[in-house]
Amino acid sequence: MYPPKPVSRKTFRERLDHMVATLREEIRGGNYKAGEYLPAEAELVKQFQLSNKSVRKGLEQLVAEGLIVKENRIGSRVAEGAGAEVLVSLGYHPSVERDFILSALIDDFHSLNPKIRIKTSMLRSSEHDTVRDYLENGLVDIFTINNKHFTDSIDMNTTHLLEPLAPDPGAYSFTNEAFMYEGVQFAKPLIYSPILLAYNRDHFAEAGVPEPDGSWTWREAIQHAAALTVPGKRYGLYFHLLSDNRWPAFLLQSGMRFEPDVGGEFQLAGTRLLDCIRLCKEIITTTDVFPNYMSENNKDVNELFLQGKVSMIISNYMMLNELKHSDIRYDISPLPYLFEPRSLINVIGVAVNRSGKEKEGALRVAEYFGSLRAQQLIRRHSLSLPAVKEAAEAPLSSNESLNRPSRFFLFRETMFSYRLHKELNLSRHAFATFRQLLKKYWSGLIGETELCELSRSLFKE
Repeated sequence: MYPPKPVSRKTFRERLDHMVATLREEIRGGNYKAGEYLPAEAELVKQFQLSNKSVRKGLEQLVAEGLIVKENRIGSRVAEGAGAEVLVSLGYHPSVERDFILSALIDDFHSLNPKIRIKTSMLRSSEHDTVRDYLENGLVDIFTINNKHFTDSIDMNTTHLLEPLAPDPGAYSFTNEAFMYEGVQFAKPLIYSPILLAYNRDHFAEAGVPEPDGSWTWREAIQHAAALTVPGKRYGLYFHLLSDNRWPAFLLQSGMRFEPDVGGEFQLAGTRLLDCIRLCKEIITTTDVFPNYMSENNKDVNELFLQGKVSMIISNYMMLNELKHSDIRYDISPLPYLFEPRSLINVIGVAVNRSGKEKEGALRVAEYFGSLRAQQLIRRHSLSLPAVKEAAEAPLSSNESLNRPSRFFLFRETMFSYRLHKELNLSRHAFATFRQLLKKYWSGLIGETELCELSRSLFKE
């Protein structure tokens, strides 16, 4: 007979973790009621093939979690309320997993708050009416929201559905302001990004074109895009124009707001806004620079960039997460400008349902997501910019594993250019109406004169 092989330290650790996890779930699941005793230590030794010392160590962990109380010479009794588990429902939009590693944050939250569980559900639509239905019917306790959707809630007078939250003094002020209305903040900012230019460095070197910088105008960008284009192989510039986080950036560079005249009409003709709209049409119709590719979303643009089919794209830090595990040699630059060097920013946060079933638990989740610990996790494992300044501006790790652009800290130098959607002064209805008019103009279905004429009634709902 050979003696039994010794059990490794790793195996003991796995068995101990299994014991703790099993007992924890049995307590939470009601297998052991409050006041009942767990099996004796000797039974647990046999059941989980552990030593007495290891079993005691595992039971101490359950004591620390508040699940059991150890009574000398009697046993381990389930604590009062130990089985009561708060279940917080979190609604999220499809891109959030990419944007701020949602699943990793939830796992970390659970490790810190074992009695609060987060149940996730993907929101069917980002449309305001859909989200309002979720809130009014108590289907979510907390949900992700961006600054554009928050502006819609102001416009639709539904901020009363949201729980007021204290501004985070450690967050960039503009991320807090993105979710403020009449001096009250209604969401916790988590990440943000300006719109920027991402470019393939190998293409620039091959074409002998100087890499872009903050002085580039759109005229220079178009000129260099032509030099980067190789017929039948690649195009110099591409972006998904119809994205609500793309076309407004051009209009913001006019330095103008949409304002009705004394008669309540809007005059587009002869304005810088119209010049910016013309610029968009010029870019997308310059076929030796811009591909005639009907993208459905910004993801299509990233795929062409990864395939080397385009040299420059309009992007943001969140979209760069689709490049973080690639081997493409790329970098970033400020968005080229027409009149004023402005860039649209997108801020994503979480809002709490004021009438949610588990409001206290939802507030704990929101507080965690905005904490320095969570923000540092986002920074380490993604290319997104945390809303908390200390996390966003921390030095890069010496063992950086992500394909992070060398000019990653560009965001610190371009904050003067940041503008939100609301600075265009378009209501939810006017925004949607004008977008439809621009689609027709850019596709050639209406001319400039008709665009200006139809825009006159923009402020008349």
